[in-house]
Amino acid sequence: MVNFRDLQYAVAVAEERHFGRAAERCHVSQPTLSGQVRKLEESLGVTLFERTSRSVAVTAAGETILRHARLALAEAAQIEVIARARRDPLAGPLRLGVIPTVSPYLMPLVLGRLKQRFPALTPVLFEEVTEALLARLAAHEIDAAVIATTPAAPELACLPLFDEPFWAAYPEGHPLGDLAEITEADLAGADLLLLTDGHCLRDQVLEVCARPREDAGRRFADLRASSLETLLNLVAAGFGCTLVPALAVRGGELVGRGIVARPLTLATAARPVALWYRRSFPQPALLEAVADVMVSALPETVMPRRHPAAASRVTA
Repeated sequence: MVNFRDLQYAVAVAEERHFGRAAERCHVSQPTLSGQVRKLEESLGVTLFERTSRSVAVTAAGETILRHARLALAEAAQIEVIARARRDPLAGPLRLGVIPTVSPYLMPLVLGRLKQRFPALTPVLFEEVTEALLARLAAHEIDAAVIATTPAAPELACLPLFDEPFWAAYPEGHPLGDLAEITEADLAGADLLLLTDGHCLRDQVLEVCARPREDAGRRFADLRASSLETLLNLVAAGFGCTLVPALAVRGGELVGRGIVARPLTLATAARPVALWYRRSFPQPALLEAVADVMVSALPETVMPRRHPAAASRVTA
């Protein structure tokens, strides 16, 4: 008899490729997890994993079976979500993904308001790049994701939140500071610092600057950053300039770090930020309410795309 607990153990082993890490993830001892996975294999009559002293590999039969196991676990979780929504649509966990170039600037403004308005709601945050969040959405590992791109995924729907302009950020004394207005040509020729591959902000900045991807970062290839804060630290140290989304420009904080931040007048210098979710998600009213809270917390440096009646915008 196959049970969901054993399927969870097997999926964890497949994803971690290690029995010890899988046991930690499932909050059980390694002997317990290993024994249950072995019993599952005996019950099914097939070997799911090829084990050696140094590695764990999924067998061909295991790949097929575990693909169905993931679907079964996702459907079981959906049953709980549907039941909870019927009891109280504004209670329980909300698994929310947010890209790293939005999360540290938006979520501190939002979480307190969510707790005040929906005290029974428990946000569970996942901060990852867009591709990883979309994969989690498809696998039912999160309920919704705040991203700044438009995925080609007909199974997803979105609630537009805001348009976020880009600002030019450069160290004091930089040549961009002598310009009355920063043009696309100025940006294309600037000593531009970028995030590493995988961040949607990197591609968006290149589009604003009309710079080919293959030319990106050649001058400062060794100084690419994996986070926006690291990128700003490089700017503060005088290694170049960059474009930052408006939410990252917080009052006089950048000035205190020796960084000048100026809004751009380019029509293309903005990105749309939206809350994306599966069309099958059973609590759309909850996501609407969360989107309204997010918009109500926005500073004046961004342009909301929703107008909830209860929204009261804050100043930057």
